[in-house]
Amino acid sequence: MTQPIRGKLLLRSIVKDRLYTKGLNIVTTQIVAIGEILWDVFPDGEKFGGAPANFACSLAELSDETHRVHIVSAVGDDELGRRAFDSLAQRNVITDHVQVNQFPTGRVDVTLDEAGVASYQFAEDCAWDHLEWNPALASLASTSVAVCYGTLGQRSTQSRATIIQFLQQTPPACLRIFDVNIRRPYIEMEWVLESMRHANILKLNEDELPVLANLCDCSGDEMDITRTLARRFNLDLIALTRGDRGSLMVTASEAVDFSGQTINVVDTVGAGDAFTASLTINQLQHNDLSSMSQHANRVAAYVCSNAGATMGFPANLKL
Repeated sequence: MTQPIRGKLLLRSIVKDRLYTKGLNIVTTQIVAIGEILWDVFPDGEKFGGAPANFACSLAELSDETHRVHIVSAVGDDELGRRAFDSLAQRNVITDHVQVNQFPTGRVDVTLDEAGVASYQFAEDCAWDHLEWNPALASLASTSVAVCYGTLGQRSTQSRATIIQFLQQTPPACLRIFDVNIRRPYIEMEWVLESMRHANILKLNEDELPVLANLCDCSGDEMDITRTLARRFNLDLIALTRGDRGSLMVTASEAVDFSGQTINVVDTVGAGDAFTASLTINQLQHNDLSSMSQHANRVAAYVCSNAGATMGFPANLKL
């Protein structure tokens, strides 16, 4: 079973590009989000988003520059594309591997129900559907300590091939975090299975759990299904988010069931991505499962209590 990265010496053996230690004996490492960049179009205006971008922005904010956070994606040569670069720069996300092509920057119409829960209508054939492989991506993959990916960014054959090739070129100790993030109709079950085979960490929500259970012929309650998936796909960790019921985190030897907390929900956009960002940092710091669960749920709750998917975080949430 692939083990999480632990300790400065292992980090030094993987990461060639180190910036500074901030006086804390911390090696700055490279973390990658790969997939879609898009704009969430709400009834009251546009907000920058896309699961990989949300993850990257949240991680850069939470880690307070102790990690170099990259995003691998594509935007169009248009106003939304230029604004995407600006938005990422404001959150200290590195955009060296954001490609610019002739297709329009992605966008999605977002509607919120009375509880603030979002539904999405995605534009077709966008820039991120045409992500190209190149030698610079190979170099980035080989020096990454963590990479997060989902299914929507794989809806085109070209981008899916690029994402899988990136995963294949990461070091064995790299955290490969598959945040399922199903967005119908842009999903094929073989993508899910292939993505799970490359992962050592799986993050999913309570709506996605029965989909994976059916796909993998698993039965039982949440604990039974997650343990079966972890064993079958040799996963180090599964994190199941359950909205106001909190989360369940499962490893081969431990499980933490974290009950939900009462908050005033403004909208849920980006909460799951922030949860995954917290999980990633905690894994790299080798924090215990209980602490990891508490922090990830607090971060997600904070995002739910604010409008939009990306934001600054208070000092008590930073790691």
